[in-house]
Amino acid sequence: MISRIDLRGDALPEGAALRDLLPRAEFDVEAALETVRPICEDVRHRGSAAVIEWGEKFDGVRIESVRVPADAISRALAELDPAVRAALEESIRRARLVHREQRRTTHTTQVVPGGTVTEKWVPVERVGLYVPGGRSVYPSSVVMNVVPAQEAGVEGVAVASPPQKDFGGLPHPTILAACALLGVDEVYAAGGSQAIAMFAYGTEDCLPVNLVTGPGNIYVAAAKRLLKGRIGIDAEAGPTEIAILADATADPAHVAADLISQAEHDPMAAAVLVTDSEELAAATEAELAPQVAATKHIKDRVEPALAGRQSAIVLVSSTEDGLKVVDAYGAEHLEIQTADAAAVADRVRNAGAIFVGPWSPVSLGDYCAGSNHVLPTGGCACHSSGLSVQSFLRGIHIVDYTRDALAEVTHHVVTLAEAEDLPAHGAALKARFGWKVPQQ
Repeated sequence: MISRIDLRGDALPEGAALRDLLPRAEFDVEAALETVRPICEDVRHRGSAAVIEWGEKFDGVRIESVRVPADAISRALAELDPAVRAALEESIRRARLVHREQRRTTHTTQVVPGGTVTEKWVPVERVGLYVPGGRSVYPSSVVMNVVPAQEAGVEGVAVASPPQKDFGGLPHPTILAACALLGVDEVYAAGGSQAIAMFAYGTEDCLPVNLVTGPGNIYVAAAKRLLKGRIGIDAEAGPTEIAILADATADPAHVAADLISQAEHDPMAAAVLVTDSEELAAATEAELAPQVAATKHIKDRVEPALAGRQSAIVLVSSTEDGLKVVDAYGAEHLEIQTADAAAVADRVRNAGAIFVGPWSPVSLGDYCAGSNHVLPTGGCACHSSGLSVQSFLRGIHIVDYTRDALAEVTHHVVTLAEAEDLPAHGAALKARFGWKVPQQ
């Protein structure tokens, strides 16, 4: 059901050589660019009509208007299962607690007497938040995108999610209900690359945005890459992934359950166990069979994901080597199920989010830990972070110098300008002092 990679014995290679030994899904965004390019251009030139037509082709439903009516959003909340509402409200409450603490404050540094640099943090004016709607419904992704944007102070928040044939061309009602709980009334029945193009170029129904965030399939990722620069993006999200660093103290039933929890997302989802315990590896394999048999999405998602080249049990000689492996892998979600798990987790450098010990499973983070589940995939955790309030803020430096403070440093500026063969840079200062460099 799941393959093995044995890295015991010889010293582990470094850097890219180690990364190349580890399982990873094939996710060729570059190849998808040529598919999404004409779709994005069509939306650019024909607006909402193109969004509707591409939605009919890909989602199998014809809609009259891309904008979701306000009464449909309020009706979805009124009809929401009370237990689901309570769970979403608790998810929102916890996410607000965490993300509110991420707010940045303006700070002024006095560089010299009379010379200050102030850094102020300004939210982007308008964001487009994408919520997938393919194999599963993700109201949790509404929470994870909207809460940090709101806590950052973004004024214009728009959500797009694919139209659903089973719901008359509207996004899934649970997604609409989550929007209502968060006070978002600008929602669009648009999916895939056409939704990203709608946000980037604007249409007669939707004003263009400054930033697009949220996970999606390969075509969403390709559209983000194509339109990056016209819009800011959070990341090119690939298939979801879990890595578990575990030793003989881990419970194989927990490990197997957590691997399956990510495998049920998608047949390309990655599930990786890194362990120095042959006994744990064997016990986890034994646990997988009955747990997979008892789960829901066996043939279409779980079994293909676990059997795919992106999933494996990686055997290492020690927890120390395991740390090297998980840092090279840079997992979206990393669980640490070892002795002294907190200390081991503290040494990890590359992960989207780290889940410490047996009582902090990834599923908790997906919904109600308070953390954000929009995280870097495909090894991008070595250079990128998950979605946060910071994702929606821009730092602006404000420079304020007096005459005397400028005079004191002019000779350095002139020297550096001439060293770079940019004499007009220095002349801009000399012009303020009668074309003479002030004496020091």
